[in-house]
Amino acid sequence: MAAGKEIRGKIKSVENTKKITKAMEMVAASKMRKAQDRMRAARPYAEKVRQITGNLSRANPEYTHPFMQTNDAKAVGFVVVTTDKGLCGGMNTNVLRAVTNQLKDLQAQGMGIETVAVGNKGLGFLNRIGAKVVSSVTALGDTPHLEKLIGPVKTLIDAYTEGRVSAVYVAYTKFINTMKQEAVVEQLLPLSASDLDAGAGGRDWDYLYEPDAQTVIDELLVRYVEALVYQAVAENMASEQSARMVAMKAATDNAGNVINELKLVYNKTRQAGITKELSEIVAGAAAV
Repeated sequence: MAAGKEIRGKIKSVENTKKITKAMEMVAASKMRKAQDRMRAARPYAEKVRQITGNLSRANPEYTHPFMQTNDAKAVGFVVVTTDKGLCGGMNTNVLRAVTNQLKDLQAQGMGIETVAVGNKGLGFLNRIGAKVVSSVTALGDTPHLEKLIGPVKTLIDAYTEGRVSAVYVAYTKFINTMKQEAVVEQLLPLSASDLDAGAGGRDWDYLYEPDAQTVIDELLVRYVEALVYQAVAENMASEQSARMVAMKAATDNAGNVINELKLVYNKTRQAGITKELSEIVAGAAAV
């Protein structure tokens, strides 16, 4: 019964794997709810900052912030948001594929590329393809902290303000629902006037400024860009936990199917062994 012993060992091994994937599924489900709550809580803040900024821009059309001005630099910046850990299906693969396609198109136009990696998976990928990584942040944990994000991302924001890059894009996985996440590449800078006008709601507002309109607009636009980056990371974390929960559930189900198949093979092997032994006993008795 050497074959039977080997099959029993395989069954035990797959059962242990099933226990691990089931535990990881339950942990991801718990973290997913917290990540989704955090993501949804961040959305109203970004929307309100956009509305106020749009109102101020309409009230002061004579001033244009550097974030809304274009330049002719021959370089583009990318903020690539990925996860620190794997086992979340094809989530990272999808967003990195979208980034790769964008990079190929831009490089074909003769544009230089500067990148900021948020997450260990994206950092490793950008290093492997030889992209210029100007800064990075990893080990964010389960809760994004704005003070950790702003430092690395500010390198690209300053490069845009100084005219060294013509645009800044952010690539991340957008949370649609628990079963669906979408890889997106959105333009972070320059800010679109149409988006800010949409945030203003088509109404004109009269404000009293302290200390002055330019200072208030400058500060608000910086906060708006920070809110966009934070929202992208929060969306990515919610997508990560959802994708991991689904992937671990699929792995657990597959492990169960493998165990059932191995048990069937084991039972057939054991039955064949018993039948062979009975045949030998009967043959021996007949010979006597």
